[in-house]
Amino acid sequence: MTDKQPKDVESLRETIRTFPKVPGVYLMKDIDGLVLYIGKAKVLRDRVMSYFQPSADLMGTRGPKIVEMLQKVDDITFLECESEVEAILNESRLIKDIQPQYNTRQTDDKTFPYLEVTMGDDFPGVFVTREPNFKDSKLYGPFSSTGELRRVVQVLQRVFKFRTCHLDIDADDDKRKYFRPCILADIDQCTAPCADFISKKVYRDDIKRLQRFLVSKRSVIIKQLREEMEDYSKKQEYEDAARVRDEIKALDRLDDRGNVDEHVQPELFQIDPLKGLELLGPLLELSQPIRVIEGIDIAHIQGQETVGSLVCFIDGRPFKNGYRRFRIKEVDGIDDYASIREVVKRRYRRAGSSEELYPDVILIDGGLGQLHAAMEVFDDMSIKPPRVISLAKKEELIYIQEKSEPIRLTRDHPTLRLLQYLRDEAHRFAQHYFHILRQKKMFNE
Repeated sequence: MTDKQPKDVESLRETIRTFPKVPGVYLMKDIDGLVLYIGKAKVLRDRVMSYFQPSADLMGTRGPKIVEMLQKVDDITFLECESEVEAILNESRLIKDIQPQYNTRQTDDKTFPYLEVTMGDDFPGVFVTREPNFKDSKLYGPFSSTGELRRVVQVLQRVFKFRTCHLDIDADDDKRKYFRPCILADIDQCTAPCADFISKKVYRDDIKRLQRFLVSKRSVIIKQLREEMEDYSKKQEYEDAARVRDEIKALDRLDDRGNVDEHVQPELFQIDPLKGLELLGPLLELSQPIRVIEGIDIAHIQGQETVGSLVCFIDGRPFKNGYRRFRIKEVDGIDDYASIREVVKRRYRRAGSSEELYPDVILIDGGLGQLHAAMEVFDDMSIKPPRVISLAKKEELIYIQEKSEPIRLTRDHPTLRLLQYLRDEAHRFAQHYFHILRQKKMFNE
């Protein structure tokens, strides 16, 4: 901490005047570099400057907490985004990661919706979902608005006539011919594979056309809809014309989405974590149920910075208040083993002196060498941790202290999936923060 005072308002205005007039995310920080508040903007310079206008009634428009926060602001940084939607997604991710004191919204694990096409089914369905199946589905998104996405699906269904029901439809089931389809078949918005009205091949060809439409220019369908709208207008059927106009706008918003890989939402967990925990206990020969696991990863940022990250899972789910980052201070150059030793020592030294409790399991990202590096630190402590393990990339082998041979699990094993999730979350946590903020002092222990 320091006795220095935050910058005055005019100094902050000078900083803001250098901001670009583009969409983005802004981060307000105190004099110690701690992030106080994160927000998004359609136009960065205008949005951030609005906090510091003499005529602004901040108490009336944004409330006493924001007014209190602004008295502490010493610096403001930003991240440029290509679109307002990307700004929304990045804002949400950063708030979840950093948990700023003055952000009261988006601090939970609520996720953004995806458009999911269930390609693992004989007759793929199309759904708006916050809990997609990553294994057997093709995903588009995430999208920023569930309502707008549902509107898009309704428009697309008129054209491609896919199913949106959750029926289990087997192409080899002869009883389908006796099944009575729902009203969507009657109004010609579904080809009714449930009632054997369409073959598997023809239906999947329709789905392929839908997928091409989702990733390519949509000029043909947009042109058809514009002609339909103009036809309604000429007939003075203005309500129908307005409906089609809104459908065109909805389709135009299909591009307002994130990327499945770039805009990661780690809250979406596709297996039962409790099952993974249940099987992990006997694997590690632990007599007590496992509740708390902490994972450690070392990341090298742009070949210069080395940082350590620690994530905490309770009952198989991320516990964000237990996340920490460490800027490596005692290691020159790139040395993963020495960096692991530093992080382990800084995190668990109090546990070694009985001032804190160990987690039930500690997971180190790496192989046998990384595990041995961690154990060198624990060997100097009077109280030993219950279990320290490591997970090696590529072959995904699990190394356990005091055992020379690693454990190899099948790729779909719930325990391996749980450990992979924790390992990948630790890596994402280290990488994401730096690439977004790009400032050394933002790594806050």
